Amino acid sequence: MAPKFGTSGLRGLVTELTAPLVRDYVTAFLTACPHGGAVHVGRDLRPSSPQIAGWVIDAVRAMGLTAVDCGAVPTPALALSSMAEGAAAIMVTGSHIPADRNGLKFYVPGGEILKEDEARINAALGQTPPEAPLGAAETRDAAAGYLARYTGGFAADTLAGRTVGVYQHSSVARDLMVAVVEALGGRAVPIARSDTFIPVDTEALDPDTQALFAGWFAEHALDVLISTDGDGDRPMVVDNARRVVPGDVLGTLTARHLGAGVVCTPVSSNSMVADPVFGLRVERTRIGSPFVIAAMEAARAAEPDAKVVGYEANGGFLLGFDTGALTPLMTRDCLLPILAPLAAAKAAGTTLAALIDALPPRFTAADRIAGIATERAQAFIADLTENSAARAAFFTGCGAEVALDLTDGLRVTFEGGAVLHLRPSGNAPEFRCYAEADSRETAATLVTRTLASLRARLG
Repeated sequence: MAPKFGTSGLRGLVTELTAPLVRDYVTAFLTACPHGGAVHVGRDLRPSSPQIAGWVIDAVRAMGLTAVDCGAVPTPALALSSMAEGAAAIMVTGSHIPADRNGLKFYVPGGEILKEDEARINAALGQTPPEAPLGAAETRDAAAGYLARYTGGFAADTLAGRTVGVYQHSSVARDLMVAVVEALGGRAVPIARSDTFIPVDTEALDPDTQALFAGWFAEHALDVLISTDGDGDRPMVVDNARRVVPGDVLGTLTARHLGAGVVCTPVSSNSMVADPVFGLRVERTRIGSPFVIAAMEAARAAEPDAKVVGYEANGGFLLGFDTGALTPLMTRDCLLPILAPLAAAKAAGTTLAALIDALPPRFTAADRIAGIATERAQAFIADLTENSAARAAFFTGCGAEVALDLTDGLRVTFEGGAVLHLRPSGNAPEFRCYAEADSRETAATLVTRTLASLRARLG
Protein backbone atom coordinates (compact mmCIF):
# COMPACT_ATOMS: atom_id res chain seq x y z
CA MET A 1 0.00 0.00 0.00
CA ALA A 2 1.52 3.32 -1.09
CA PRO A 3 2.14 5.88 1.68
CA LYS A 4 -0.91 8.04 2.32
CA PHE A 5 -2.55 10.21 4.94
CA GLY A 6 -4.64 8.46 7.58
CA THR A 7 -5.84 9.44 11.04
CA SER A 8 -2.32 10.17 12.30
CA GLY A 9 -0.35 11.63 9.42
CA LEU A 10 1.37 10.04 6.45
CA ARG A 11 2.30 6.36 6.79
CA GLY A 12 3.58 3.58 4.59
CA LEU A 13 6.11 0.81 4.19
CA VAL A 14 9.70 1.88 4.81
CA THR A 15 10.63 0.52 1.40
CA GLU A 16 8.16 2.97 -0.16
CA LEU A 17 9.15 5.98 1.97
CA THR A 18 11.96 6.86 -0.42
CA ALA A 19 14.05 10.02 -0.38
CA PRO A 20 12.21 11.50 -3.41
CA LEU A 21 8.81 10.76 -1.88
CA VAL A 22 9.78 12.26 1.49
CA ARG A 23 11.22 15.32 -0.26
CA ASP A 24 8.00 15.69 -2.28
CA TYR A 25 5.78 15.61 0.81
CA VAL A 26 7.99 17.99 2.78
CA THR A 27 8.11 20.40 -0.15
CA ALA A 28 4.34 20.19 -0.61
CA PHE A 29 3.78 20.82 3.12
CA LEU A 30 6.03 23.86 3.15
CA THR A 31 4.44 25.18 -0.04
CA ALA A 32 0.84 24.70 1.07
CA CYS A 33 1.00 25.48 4.80
CA PRO A 34 2.43 28.24 7.04
CA HIS A 35 5.81 27.45 8.58
CA GLY A 36 7.20 30.55 10.31
CA GLY A 37 10.53 30.28 8.50
CA ALA A 38 11.74 27.22 10.41
CA VAL A 39 10.86 23.54 10.86
CA HIS A 40 11.60 21.50 13.99
CA VAL A 41 12.33 17.87 13.10
CA GLY A 42 12.00 14.96 15.52
CA ARG A 43 11.98 11.18 15.27
CA ASP A 44 11.12 8.01 17.13
CA LEU A 45 13.45 5.05 17.79
CA ARG A 46 12.62 2.75 14.88
CA PRO A 47 15.67 1.86 12.74
CA SER A 48 14.54 3.76 9.64
CA SER A 49 13.78 7.04 11.42
CA PRO A 50 17.28 8.64 11.49
CA GLN A 51 17.70 8.31 7.73
CA ILE A 52 14.20 9.60 6.98
CA ALA A 53 14.72 12.51 9.40
CA GLY A 54 17.90 13.35 7.49
CA TRP A 55 15.93 13.48 4.24
CA VAL A 56 13.37 15.75 5.91
CA ILE A 57 16.09 18.12 7.12
CA ASP A 58 17.68 18.22 3.67
CA ALA A 59 14.30 19.02 2.08
CA VAL A 60 13.62 21.82 4.59
CA ARG A 61 16.99 23.42 3.96
CA ALA A 62 16.55 23.08 0.19
CA MET A 63 13.49 25.32 0.57
CA GLY A 64 15.72 28.00 2.13
CA LEU A 65 14.28 27.46 5.62
CA THR A 66 15.96 26.74 8.94
CA ALA A 67 15.91 23.08 9.92
CA VAL A 68 16.00 22.55 13.68
CA ASP A 69 17.12 19.01 14.49
CA CYS A 70 15.53 17.92 17.78
CA GLY A 71 16.72 14.32 17.52
CA ALA A 72 14.84 11.45 19.17
CA VAL A 73 12.02 13.10 21.08
CA PRO A 74 8.32 12.47 21.91
CA THR A 75 5.86 13.94 19.44
CA PRO A 76 4.19 16.25 22.02
CA ALA A 77 7.61 17.55 23.10
CA LEU A 78 8.45 18.39 19.49
CA ALA A 79 5.11 20.15 19.04
CA LEU A 80 5.55 22.10 22.27
CA SER A 81 9.00 23.25 21.15
CA SER A 82 7.96 24.33 17.65
CA MET A 83 4.77 26.09 18.73
CA ALA A 84 6.65 28.04 21.40
CA GLU A 85 8.89 29.46 18.65
CA GLY A 86 6.16 29.99 16.05
CA ALA A 87 7.66 27.34 13.79
CA ALA A 88 6.41 24.31 11.90
CA ALA A 89 7.40 20.75 12.83
CA ILE A 90 7.71 17.33 11.22
CA MET A 91 7.86 14.17 13.31
CA VAL A 92 9.24 11.01 11.74
CA THR A 93 7.26 8.18 13.31
CA GLY A 94 5.04 5.22 12.58
CA SER A 95 3.64 5.45 16.11
CA HIS A 96 2.55 1.96 17.25
CA ILE A 97 2.75 0.09 13.94
CA PRO A 98 5.54 -2.41 13.13
CA ALA A 99 9.07 -1.30 12.28
CA ASP A 100 8.71 -2.18 8.60
CA ARG A 101 6.50 0.93 8.37
CA ASN A 102 7.11 4.56 9.18
CA GLY A 103 5.56 7.94 8.57
CA LEU A 104 5.50 11.71 8.95
CA LYS A 105 3.39 13.92 11.20
CA PHE A 106 3.10 17.56 10.17
CA TYR A 107 2.62 20.61 12.41
CA VAL A 108 1.99 24.22 11.44
CA PRO A 109 3.04 26.92 13.97
CA GLY A 110 -0.39 26.73 15.60
CA GLY A 111 -0.35 22.97 16.05
CA GLU A 112 -1.26 19.73 14.33
CA ILE A 113 -2.51 19.98 10.76
CA LEU A 114 -6.20 19.44 10.00
CA LYS A 115 -7.85 17.49 7.20
CA GLU A 116 -8.12 20.57 4.99
CA ASP A 117 -4.33 21.00 5.37
CA GLU A 118 -3.85 17.41 4.22
CA ALA A 119 -5.92 18.18 1.12
CA ARG A 120 -3.74 21.21 0.35
CA ILE A 121 -0.57 19.16 0.81
CA ASN A 122 -1.83 16.43 -1.51
CA ALA A 123 -2.74 19.07 -4.10
CA ALA A 124 0.78 20.52 -3.94
CA LEU A 125 2.58 17.21 -4.54
CA GLY A 126 4.78 16.95 -7.61
CA GLN A 127 5.67 20.62 -7.82
CA THR A 128 9.25 21.71 -8.45
CA PRO A 129 10.51 23.61 -5.39
CA PRO A 130 11.64 27.19 -6.02
CA GLU A 131 15.38 27.81 -6.12
CA ALA A 132 16.60 29.23 -2.82
CA PRO A 133 19.86 29.58 -0.86
CA LEU A 134 20.48 26.59 1.39
CA GLY A 135 18.74 27.13 4.73
CA ALA A 136 20.46 27.02 8.12
CA ALA A 137 20.79 23.93 10.30
CA GLU A 138 20.38 24.07 14.08
CA THR A 139 19.86 21.65 16.95
CA ARG A 140 17.49 21.90 19.90
CA ASP A 141 16.82 19.99 23.14
CA ALA A 142 13.03 19.84 22.85
CA ALA A 143 12.77 17.27 25.64
CA ALA A 144 13.93 19.75 28.30
CA GLY A 145 10.99 22.10 27.83
CA TYR A 146 8.53 19.21 27.84
CA LEU A 147 9.95 17.88 31.10
CA ALA A 148 9.81 21.36 32.64
CA ARG A 149 6.15 21.67 31.62
CA TYR A 150 5.17 18.81 33.90
CA THR A 151 7.64 19.21 36.72
CA GLY A 152 6.39 22.80 36.98
CA GLY A 153 2.75 21.99 36.28
CA PHE A 154 2.29 19.49 39.12
CA ALA A 155 3.22 19.62 42.80
CA ALA A 156 6.66 18.26 43.64
CA ASP A 157 5.10 15.58 45.89
CA THR A 158 2.45 14.40 43.40
CA LEU A 159 3.99 10.90 43.28
CA ALA A 160 5.55 10.87 46.75
CA GLY A 161 5.42 7.43 48.33
CA ARG A 162 4.56 5.71 45.05
CA THR A 163 6.65 3.13 43.25
CA VAL A 164 6.07 3.62 39.56
CA GLY A 165 7.09 1.02 37.03
CA VAL A 166 8.12 2.48 33.68
CA TYR A 167 7.68 -0.01 30.85
CA GLN A 168 10.32 1.45 28.58
CA HIS A 169 10.39 -0.93 25.58
CA SER A 170 11.34 1.27 22.59
CA SER A 171 9.24 4.31 23.48
CA VAL A 172 11.03 7.54 22.61
CA ALA A 173 9.57 8.91 25.89
CA ARG A 174 11.13 6.20 28.06
CA ASP A 175 13.81 8.33 29.75
CA LEU A 176 11.51 11.33 30.12
CA MET A 177 8.97 9.17 31.97
CA VAL A 178 11.61 8.15 34.50
CA ALA A 179 12.76 11.76 34.92
CA VAL A 180 9.25 13.14 35.53
CA VAL A 181 8.38 10.39 38.02
CA GLU A 182 11.51 11.11 40.06
CA ALA A 183 11.02 14.90 39.81
CA LEU A 184 7.51 14.54 41.25
CA GLY A 185 8.65 12.52 44.24
CA GLY A 186 8.05 8.97 43.02
CA ARG A 187 10.41 6.01 42.86
CA ALA A 188 10.81 5.04 39.21
CA VAL A 189 11.56 1.44 38.25
CA PRO A 190 12.62 1.15 34.59
CA ILE A 191 11.45 -2.16 33.12
CA ALA A 192 12.02 -4.05 29.84
CA ARG A 193 14.10 -1.53 27.93
CA SER A 194 14.65 -2.76 24.38
CA ASP A 195 17.23 -2.00 21.72
CA THR A 196 14.88 -3.54 19.15
CA PHE A 197 11.78 -1.59 18.13
CA ILE A 198 8.62 -3.03 19.69
CA PRO A 199 5.30 -1.86 18.19
CA VAL A 200 3.30 -1.29 21.40
CA ASP A 201 -0.29 -0.29 20.71
CA THR A 202 -1.58 1.11 24.00
CA GLU A 203 -5.16 0.82 22.76
CA ALA A 204 -4.90 -2.89 21.96
CA LEU A 205 -2.17 -4.47 24.07
CA ASP A 206 -1.50 -8.06 23.09
CA PRO A 207 -2.18 -10.78 25.71
CA ASP A 208 1.50 -11.76 25.99
CA THR A 209 2.45 -8.20 26.95
CA GLN A 210 -0.38 -7.91 29.47
CA ALA A 211 0.62 -11.23 31.02
CA LEU A 212 3.97 -9.70 31.99
CA PHE A 213 2.42 -6.92 34.04
CA ALA A 214 1.33 -8.99 37.06
CA GLY A 215 4.84 -10.37 37.42
CA TRP A 216 6.34 -6.90 37.31
CA PHE A 217 3.96 -5.67 40.01
CA ALA A 218 4.92 -8.57 42.26
CA GLU A 219 8.64 -8.40 41.56
CA HIS A 220 9.01 -4.65 42.09
CA ALA A 221 6.13 -3.96 44.54
CA LEU A 222 4.67 -1.44 42.10
CA ASP A 223 1.84 0.96 42.86
CA VAL A 224 1.30 1.75 39.19
CA LEU A 225 2.84 0.89 35.82
CA ILE A 226 3.11 3.48 33.05
CA SER A 227 4.26 3.55 29.44
CA THR A 228 3.53 5.10 26.04
CA ASP A 229 3.40 4.08 22.41
CA GLY A 230 6.44 4.45 20.17
CA ASP A 231 6.33 8.21 19.66
CA GLY A 232 5.00 9.14 23.10
CA ASP A 233 1.64 10.66 22.26
CA ARG A 234 -0.50 7.89 23.78
CA PRO A 235 -0.40 6.84 27.45
CA MET A 236 -0.55 3.43 29.05
CA VAL A 237 -1.43 3.09 32.73
CA VAL A 238 -1.91 -0.09 34.79
CA ASP A 239 -3.52 0.64 38.16
CA ASN A 240 -2.80 -0.91 41.55
CA ALA A 241 -5.44 -3.58 40.87
CA ARG A 242 -3.19 -4.58 37.94
CA ARG A 243 -5.76 -3.51 35.35
CA VAL A 244 -4.90 -1.63 32.17
CA VAL A 245 -6.85 1.62 32.41
CA PRO A 246 -8.55 2.43 29.08
CA GLY A 247 -7.39 5.66 27.49
CA ASP A 248 -10.88 7.15 27.47
CA VAL A 249 -11.18 6.54 31.23
CA LEU A 250 -7.86 8.35 31.71
CA GLY A 251 -9.30 11.11 29.52
CA THR A 252 -12.45 11.43 31.62
CA LEU A 253 -10.48 11.54 34.87
CA THR A 254 -8.08 14.11 33.41
CA ALA A 255 -10.90 16.34 32.15
CA ARG A 256 -12.52 16.28 35.59
CA HIS A 257 -9.24 16.96 37.42
CA LEU A 258 -8.52 19.96 35.19
CA GLY A 259 -12.00 21.42 35.67
CA ALA A 260 -12.89 21.22 31.97
CA GLY A 261 -16.30 22.30 30.71
CA VAL A 262 -16.32 20.93 27.15
CA VAL A 263 -14.92 17.59 25.98
CA CYS A 264 -14.38 16.78 22.30
CA THR A 265 -13.83 13.08 21.74
CA PRO A 266 -14.43 10.50 19.00
CA VAL A 267 -17.55 8.40 18.80
CA SER A 268 -15.48 5.36 19.85
CA SER A 269 -14.76 6.78 23.31
CA ASN A 270 -16.54 5.53 26.43
CA SER A 271 -19.96 7.20 26.68
CA MET A 272 -19.50 7.44 30.46
CA VAL A 273 -18.06 10.94 29.94
CA ALA A 274 -21.57 12.18 29.12
CA ASP A 275 -22.95 11.06 32.49
CA PRO A 276 -24.49 14.06 34.30
CA VAL A 277 -22.22 13.42 37.28
CA PHE A 278 -19.35 15.04 35.37
CA GLY A 279 -21.25 18.13 34.22
CA LEU A 280 -19.47 18.16 30.86
CA ARG A 281 -20.71 19.14 27.43
CA VAL A 282 -19.55 16.39 25.09
CA GLU A 283 -18.95 16.84 21.35
CA ARG A 284 -18.53 13.57 19.41
CA THR A 285 -16.25 13.39 16.37
CA ARG A 286 -14.80 11.00 13.85
CA ILE A 287 -11.73 9.05 14.98
CA GLY A 288 -8.42 10.90 14.65
CA SER A 289 -6.83 13.89 16.33
CA PRO A 290 -7.47 16.24 13.35
CA PHE A 291 -11.21 15.77 13.87
CA VAL A 292 -10.90 16.27 17.63
CA ILE A 293 -8.86 19.45 17.11
CA ALA A 294 -11.39 20.78 14.60
CA ALA A 295 -14.19 20.26 17.13
CA MET A 296 -12.13 21.92 19.87
CA GLU A 297 -11.41 24.93 17.66
CA ALA A 298 -15.11 25.23 16.82
CA ALA A 299 -16.04 25.07 20.51
CA ARG A 300 -13.45 27.72 21.41
CA ALA A 301 -14.60 29.97 18.57
CA ALA A 302 -18.21 29.72 19.73
CA GLU A 303 -17.30 30.29 23.38
CA PRO A 304 -13.82 31.85 23.77
CA ASP A 305 -13.73 31.41 27.55
CA ALA A 306 -14.82 27.76 27.47
CA LYS A 307 -12.52 25.27 29.17
CA VAL A 308 -12.14 22.92 26.22
CA VAL A 309 -10.23 19.64 26.17
CA GLY A 310 -10.10 16.68 23.85
CA TYR A 311 -8.99 13.09 23.96
CA GLU A 312 -9.18 9.87 22.00
CA ALA A 313 -9.98 6.33 23.07
CA ASN A 314 -6.23 5.66 22.87
CA GLY A 315 -5.75 8.19 25.70
CA GLY A 316 -3.91 10.91 23.78
CA PHE A 317 -5.04 14.12 25.52
CA LEU A 318 -5.31 17.63 24.04
CA LEU A 319 -5.46 20.69 26.29
CA GLY A 320 -7.31 23.66 24.84
CA PHE A 321 -7.27 26.16 27.71
CA ASP A 322 -4.83 27.66 30.21
CA THR A 323 -5.26 25.88 33.54
CA GLY A 324 -3.04 28.35 35.38
CA ALA A 325 -0.37 25.69 35.77
CA LEU A 326 -0.36 24.41 32.18
CA THR A 327 -0.67 26.28 28.91
CA PRO A 328 -2.69 24.83 26.01
CA LEU A 329 -1.12 22.06 23.94
CA MET A 330 -3.25 21.16 20.94
CA THR A 331 -1.76 17.82 20.10
CA ARG A 332 -2.07 14.36 21.60
CA ASP A 333 -0.03 14.13 24.79
CA CYS A 334 0.89 11.12 26.94
CA LEU A 335 2.13 12.67 30.18
CA LEU A 336 -0.91 14.75 31.14
CA PRO A 337 -3.35 11.79 31.16
CA ILE A 338 -0.82 9.76 33.15
CA LEU A 339 -0.15 12.39 35.81
CA ALA A 340 -3.58 14.01 36.23
CA PRO A 341 -5.42 10.81 37.35
CA LEU A 342 -2.60 10.02 39.79
CA ALA A 343 -2.76 13.58 41.12
CA ALA A 344 -6.54 13.26 41.46
CA ALA A 345 -6.17 10.03 43.44
CA LYS A 346 -3.64 11.68 45.75
CA ALA A 347 -5.92 14.70 46.27
CA ALA A 348 -8.81 12.35 47.13
CA GLY A 349 -6.64 10.36 49.53
CA THR A 350 -7.29 7.14 47.66
CA THR A 351 -5.75 4.81 45.10
CA LEU A 352 -6.10 5.04 41.36
CA ALA A 353 -8.03 1.75 41.30
CA ALA A 354 -10.50 3.03 43.90
CA LEU A 355 -10.93 6.27 41.95
CA ILE A 356 -11.77 4.27 38.83
CA ASP A 357 -14.12 1.90 40.64
CA ALA A 358 -16.17 4.91 41.80
CA LEU A 359 -16.91 5.96 38.21
CA PRO A 360 -20.24 5.19 36.49
CA PRO A 361 -20.27 1.50 35.45
CA ARG A 362 -19.60 1.71 31.73
CA PHE A 363 -16.76 -0.30 30.20
CA THR A 364 -15.01 -0.54 26.87
CA ALA A 365 -12.73 -3.03 25.15
CA ALA A 366 -10.86 -2.87 21.86
CA ASP A 367 -8.64 -5.04 19.71
CA ARG A 368 -7.68 -5.45 16.09
CA ILE A 369 -6.86 -7.92 13.35
CA ALA A 370 -3.69 -7.15 11.43
CA GLY A 371 -3.11 -8.06 7.82
CA ILE A 372 -6.58 -7.19 6.50
CA ALA A 373 -6.36 -5.01 3.39
CA THR A 374 -8.13 -1.69 3.90
CA GLU A 375 -10.15 -2.05 0.69
CA ARG A 376 -11.44 -5.47 1.73
CA ALA A 377 -12.38 -4.24 5.20
CA GLN A 378 -14.15 -1.21 3.75
CA ALA A 379 -16.17 -3.40 1.37
CA PHE A 380 -17.24 -5.60 4.28
CA ILE A 381 -18.33 -2.56 6.31
CA ALA A 382 -20.23 -1.18 3.31
CA ASP A 383 -22.14 -4.45 2.97
CA LEU A 384 -23.14 -4.47 6.64
CA THR A 385 -24.08 -0.79 6.49
CA GLU A 386 -26.40 -1.22 3.54
CA ASN A 387 -27.92 -4.56 4.53
CA SER A 388 -29.78 -4.86 7.85
CA ALA A 389 -30.22 -8.62 7.34
CA ALA A 390 -26.45 -9.02 6.92
CA ARG A 391 -25.92 -7.06 10.16
CA ALA A 392 -28.40 -9.21 12.04
CA ALA A 393 -26.69 -12.37 10.77
CA PHE A 394 -23.19 -11.15 11.60
CA PHE A 395 -24.13 -9.88 15.07
CA THR A 396 -26.11 -12.99 16.02
CA GLY A 397 -26.46 -13.28 19.77
CA CYS A 398 -26.03 -9.57 20.49
CA GLY A 399 -29.74 -8.82 20.72
CA ALA A 400 -31.99 -6.55 18.71
CA GLU A 401 -30.42 -3.53 17.01
CA VAL A 402 -31.74 -0.24 18.42
CA ALA A 403 -29.38 2.37 16.94
CA LEU A 404 -26.91 2.72 14.09
CA ASP A 405 -24.12 5.34 14.06
CA LEU A 406 -22.13 5.88 10.85
CA THR A 407 -19.99 8.77 12.10
CA ASP A 408 -16.85 6.68 11.55
CA GLY A 409 -17.18 3.08 10.50
CA LEU A 410 -20.14 1.07 11.75
CA ARG A 411 -21.30 1.50 15.35
CA VAL A 412 -24.31 -0.55 16.44
CA THR A 413 -26.18 -0.24 19.75
CA PHE A 414 -28.19 -3.26 20.85
CA GLU A 415 -31.12 -3.73 23.17
CA GLY A 416 -29.73 -3.74 26.69
CA GLY A 417 -27.13 -1.06 25.92
CA ALA A 418 -24.22 -3.07 24.51
CA VAL A 419 -22.34 -1.45 21.62
CA LEU A 420 -20.13 -2.86 18.87
CA HIS A 421 -18.09 -0.60 16.60
CA LEU A 422 -16.20 -1.85 13.54
CA ARG A 423 -13.73 0.31 11.66
CA PRO A 424 -10.93 -0.32 9.16
CA SER A 425 -7.71 1.55 9.96
CA GLY A 426 -7.13 4.56 7.76
CA ASN A 427 -3.37 4.06 7.39
CA ALA A 428 -2.52 0.43 8.11
CA PRO A 429 -3.89 -2.98 7.05
CA GLU A 430 -5.81 -3.42 10.30
CA PHE A 431 -9.44 -3.98 11.23
CA ARG A 432 -10.39 -2.55 14.61
CA CYS A 433 -13.23 -3.62 16.86
CA TYR A 434 -14.51 -1.57 19.82
CA ALA A 435 -17.14 -2.66 22.32
CA GLU A 436 -18.96 -1.00 25.18
CA ALA A 437 -21.12 -2.60 27.88
CA ASP A 438 -22.11 -2.40 31.53
CA SER A 439 -19.37 -4.84 32.60
CA ARG A 440 -15.73 -5.39 31.69
CA GLU A 441 -16.38 -9.04 31.02
CA THR A 442 -19.22 -8.40 28.58
CA ALA A 443 -17.22 -5.78 26.66
CA ALA A 444 -14.19 -8.09 26.41
CA THR A 445 -16.35 -11.03 25.32
CA LEU A 446 -18.03 -8.96 22.64
CA VAL A 447 -14.65 -7.99 21.16
CA THR A 448 -13.28 -11.54 21.29
CA ARG A 449 -16.38 -13.04 19.71
CA THR A 450 -16.63 -10.37 17.02
CA LEU A 451 -12.96 -10.62 16.05
CA ALA A 452 -13.36 -14.41 15.73
CA SER A 453 -16.29 -13.84 13.38
CA LEU A 454 -14.25 -11.32 11.39
CA ARG A 455 -11.33 -13.73 11.06
CA ALA A 456 -13.68 -16.46 9.86
CA ARG A 457 -15.18 -14.06 7.32
CA LEU A 458 -12.09 -12.17 6.15
CA GLY A 459 -9.22 -14.54 6.94
